Amino acid sequence: MTTPDGRPLRIVVLGATGSIGLATLDLIGRAPDRFELVGLAANRNAAALAELARKHKAPRAVVADPTAGAALADALAGSGIETAAGEAAVVDLAGAPADIVMAAISGAAGLAPTVAAIRTGTRVAIANKECLVTAGTLVMDEARQAGATILPVDSEHNAIFQVFEDHAASAVEEVILTASGGPFRTWSKEQMAAAGPEQALKHPNWSMGAKITIDSATMMNKGLELIEAFHLFPIDHDQLSVVVHPQSIIHGMVRYSDGSCLAQLGMPDMRTPIANCLNWPSRAAAPVERLDLARIGSLTFEAPDLERFTCLALAMAAMRRGNGAPTLLNAANEVAVAAFLDKRIGFLDIAATVERVLNRAERDHMVSEPSSLDDVAELDAYGRRVGAESAHSREMLRG
Repeated sequence: MTTPDGRPLRIVVLGATGSIGLATLDLIGRAPDRFELVGLAANRNAAALAELARKHKAPRAVVADPTAGAALADALAGSGIETAAGEAAVVDLAGAPADIVMAAISGAAGLAPTVAAIRTGTRVAIANKECLVTAGTLVMDEARQAGATILPVDSEHNAIFQVFEDHAASAVEEVILTASGGPFRTWSKEQMAAAGPEQALKHPNWSMGAKITIDSATMMNKGLELIEAFHLFPIDHDQLSVVVHPQSIIHGMVRYSDGSCLAQLGMPDMRTPIANCLNWPSRAAAPVERLDLARIGSLTFEAPDLERFTCLALAMAAMRRGNGAPTLLNAANEVAVAAFLDKRIGFLDIAATVERVLNRAERDHMVSEPSSLDDVAELDAYGRRVGAESAHSREMLRG
């Protein structure tokens, strides 16, 4: 696919050194006649970003961490590639003229650049679920006002996007997100309590970054995806559900009032949903393994266990509570996951930390709907501060 005048599609990749960014660049590199890089951004890995910028001939490379700016400039000296550093530089790149922006900066740090891209009215492929979790109403309002097209990159939301019939939205009964169940699907709560980062990072199906892999292990990832889906599609809370599907072959389903249930299937490879977003509304070949159902043999399903996977229950409650609850949920979870990865708290302490933050926020009357990005930042800071206090308390109990 190219533009109507035949030129390649201009693309910005935010979060270029992460798993989504690398998969995006892999696809772009295979189709140089269809895509033209405008620029790449990463958090702080200057060496990796410089290597990618040279390999893919990006005219601009930006790091969010100001302390990594000198290293990036040195690594690209003499290349002719423009460099910059700092959060403002990432926002500036996100708002550069482009046909597609791949928004794959992880965590709440991706919110401002994603909004900057949306405000240009371009096509924005969102791989950062935290944007819609922390500021879903604001982000979607910005998209409507700017006339931007939001394309979901997450495999589950992209699956729903492919089978959700906009013309029949009133006939949708249920939107079903599938979950692998993560590495602890069959573990007892006692076994989970003793699990460390090494066990939690062993996802059975997907290769992802550390934070999202831990979220999969707690099933918080699926809870965040429910909140994201609520903002992406014209549905109510009670029309969203989760089913555990260990094979990760069906990625999402939509049930209609006539009894039909449409599903999107594919091998667990993020290049499939990324290719769908890059080439939408057309399709193009992607170098992924083709699905062979006869070889797989069977697909199984089970209901999620909300007693063992408390994070999913907390996220569902935050979705129903609305207002600032999802923002607080996300902030507390990011702090708790970081503490777990540092081996300062236990696996089950992640959910306990998040629950404590949400309860404290209710008492402090800190759950109102954010009406601006500054409000989101304030809620996020509150959630992180209280989350850090809670995590420290649990660390002291363990010590």
